[in-house]
Amino acid sequence: MQTRRQFIASSAAAAGLLAGTAPRIAGAAAHFEAMELRAGFVQLAPESYPATGIWGVDGTVPGAVLRVAQGGRMQRRLINSLPQATAMHWHGIRIDNAMDGVPGLTQDAIAAGGSFDYDFVTPDAGTFWYHSHNQSVEQVARGLRGALIVEEPDPIDVDRDEVLVLDDWLIDPETGQLDDDFASPHSRSHAGRLGNLVTTNGAMDHVLPAQRYERLRLRLINAANARIFALGLVGLEGWIVALDGMPLPAPEPVTDSLILGPGQRADLIVDVMADEGEAAFLARVETEGPQSQVAFQVSGRAALARRPAPAALPPNPDQAVDLLGDVAVLDLNMQGGAMGSLRRAVLDGESRNFNELLQANQFWSFNGIVGMTDTPLARLERGQTARLSIFNDSNFPHAIHLHGMHFREVLAGDALGPLRDTLLMTRGERREIAFTAGNPGDWLLHCHMLSHAEAGMMTWVQVA
Repeated sequence: MQTRRQFIASSAAAAGLLAGTAPRIAGAAAHFEAMELRAGFVQLAPESYPATGIWGVDGTVPGAVLRVAQGGRMQRRLINSLPQATAMHWHGIRIDNAMDGVPGLTQDAIAAGGSFDYDFVTPDAGTFWYHSHNQSVEQVARGLRGALIVEEPDPIDVDRDEVLVLDDWLIDPETGQLDDDFASPHSRSHAGRLGNLVTTNGAMDHVLPAQRYERLRLRLINAANARIFALGLVGLEGWIVALDGMPLPAPEPVTDSLILGPGQRADLIVDVMADEGEAAFLARVETEGPQSQVAFQVSGRAALARRPAPAALPPNPDQAVDLLGDVAVLDLNMQGGAMGSLRRAVLDGESRNFNELLQANQFWSFNGIVGMTDTPLARLERGQTARLSIFNDSNFPHAIHLHGMHFREVLAGDALGPLRDTLLMTRGERREIAFTAGNPGDWLLHCHMLSHAEAGMMTWVQVA
C-alpha cells in the first residue's frame, strides 16, 4: 500500500492521469470561465536583460485578480497547458474539500493537456489568493499564483482599492532566466528558496499615483516561496483592518514594521500624508535602510483635510472557538534542517538515520515523521475544538498553514488572538493555536516555506 506521500509523488509524475470532474452545486447553472496555465515571458529583470520565461495563469504574472461577491459562486475551468501535472489551491477560502486542490488528498493531479472544473462558494469576504499545489516549490516559483478578492456586500469607505502581490524571484544574473535548481539541498535544509529580485505585481519598480489625504485600501499578499517581508509606511498613515482575509475587531494603527510570512496577507487602510510633488512608500525594512516596495507619486489633493480613523470591516460569519467544551489536545514538533537536532526520523514508513535522510534530500519532520502519512495527525468530529501546541525545534522560521479552516492563537490566560490561516514561527518558539473543526474533509497542514514542505513538513487532519 502506498503512503500518502508516495501517492502524491506518483500523482505528480504520472503522464496519463485523467482530468478530474468537479461536483456541481445543486440548483445553479454552470458557467465556467477558463484559466489556462501556460508558459510566457515577463520583463522581471531590468531592461538590459531579456524577458524571463515564466509559467503563469493565461501566461501572466501574477494571474488576473479574481473578484467575487461574498456568498457568491466561483467557477473556473483550469486548463493545463504545462509540461507537468498541476492543481490549484484557493488559499484561505473555507471551501468544499473536493475543491481544495491538493493532489493525493482531495483530487488527482490534472495531467498535462487535461482540465478540471473548480466550483465553490465563497463564505467570507476578504483578501485571499490562489496558487499551484502540485510540485509547488517549482510551479509557484515559476509564477503560478494570483489574488482572489471576496468583496463585502457594502462598499468600504475608501477612495481606491489596490491589490499588491509581493514576491521574489531567483534569477540567474548571467541570463536573466529563473534558476532551475528547484530541488536545491541548500534551500531545502536552510531558509527555503530565497530570490534575488523582489517584485510587486510582477514589477521591480511598482509606482502608483496618489493624492494627498487620499484613503487607500492596500491588500497585501505574500506569494513568495520563502521570503518574510518586514514592511513599513513612509509618508502614509495606516491601520491594519484584516489579517489573512479575516477582519480585526477594531483597526490597529501601524506603528512599527508589519511582518508577513509566506502565504500570509494583511489589509491596510492608509491615508496619504506626503505633500504634493513628493512620494510616499510601502517600504521593506532592511538592514541597509528602507527599500521601496511600492511608491506612491503624490499629485493634487483628494480632500482639504484628513479623515477620522476608519471603522472596522464588517465581521465574517461566526467562527467561534470554544476552549471549554470537547477539546482535542494535539502536539506538533518541528525538527530538522541545517544545524538542527534531527538525527533519525521515519520516512516512507521506515526509520532512517540522518545520512539516509540527506541522500533522499529530505530534511524536516513533524513529530519525527518526514512527509505525509496514511493516518492523519488527528481525527476530529465536526464541531469539535482542537488545541494544537507547535514547537519550532529548529534554527529557521516556518509558516504553518492550515487548509480549509481558520484558527486563533491561544494567548496568556486562554485569551484568543485574531483569526488566521498561516502562523509564522521563529526558531525556538512554542505557540498554541485552536480551531473549530467546522469543515468536513481531509485538510493539509504544512509549512508554507515551500522547499520545507517538499522536504518533509506536511501532515493532515481529518474532520468527520
